[in-house]
Amino acid sequence: MEVEILARIQFAFTIAFHYIYPPLSIGLGLIMTIMEGLYIKTGNKLYEQMARFYVKIFALIFGIGVATGIVMEFEFGTNWAVYSKFVGDVFGSALAAEGIFAFALESGFLGVLIFGWNKVKPGVHFFSTVMVTLGSMFSAVWIVVANSWQQTPAGYHIVGTGLDARAEITDFWAMVFNPSSVTRLTHVWIGSFLAGAFLVLSISAYYLLRKRHEHFARVSFKIALAVATFFSLAQLFVGHQSAEVVAEYQPAKLAALEGHYDGTKPGDMYLLGYV
Repeated sequence: MEVEILARIQFAFTIAFHYIYPPLSIGLGLIMTIMEGLYIKTGNKLYEQMARFYVKIFALIFGIGVATGIVMEFEFGTNWAVYSKFVGDVFGSALAAEGIFAFALESGFLGVLIFGWNKVKPGVHFFSTVMVTLGSMFSAVWIVVANSWQQTPAGYHIVGTGLDARAEITDFWAMVFNPSSVTRLTHVWIGSFLAGAFLVLSISAYYLLRKRHEHFARVSFKIALAVATFFSLAQLFVGHQSAEVVAEYQPAKLAALEGHYDGTKPGDMYLLGYV
């Protein structure tokens, strides 16, 4: 087996495992914000108990996400050194922005979120929850921008030739708002909210089936179900728009995703297939 294939397999496993956790942290952050906001508004201790419970799960998810993300970043250099050198000035700028701004915001308030119960005022703790959630969402911005630029590059030019060639940014905002970044980001955000909602739904359903903490589980189930219902409907439209962007800029990619290898019109709809 060629080294390139082995590198692809390794990176695929790494990124697939890593990507389980950032969407869960974004979605669970939204659920925690809603629960703690309800506690601030109503004073009902049940909402505080729910927020405290899910903060523990959030901390675990966040830690695994950071650890797997570090491994993935190292693999950019070990597996794709030449490519990293070529796109480093563009791709690296987005990754650096994610670390400096988003991750710093998220991790800065994480300590208050986890250890601040009964140590800071409820309003201050709620603010830290909001900041951690926004930090995780902002982190997704730069990661999606970097990925979208690879799919629909804009705002750059190539300098040098051969192995010395590299991409340089000519228009930062054109790079950020490349043709697919906004649609992809919206799709990722909504998908993350759904992932967090279904995580809470599954935990609540488990407790209900086991007849444990039933009132707690029933209320958290209702909150998560409301979030899941709203964003499931929104994802229908955003997902369709995202597919339209792929069809416009990467038609061959969309055809491959749908299992079409011949240019017939209209194309058949396949439910199952193999390569």
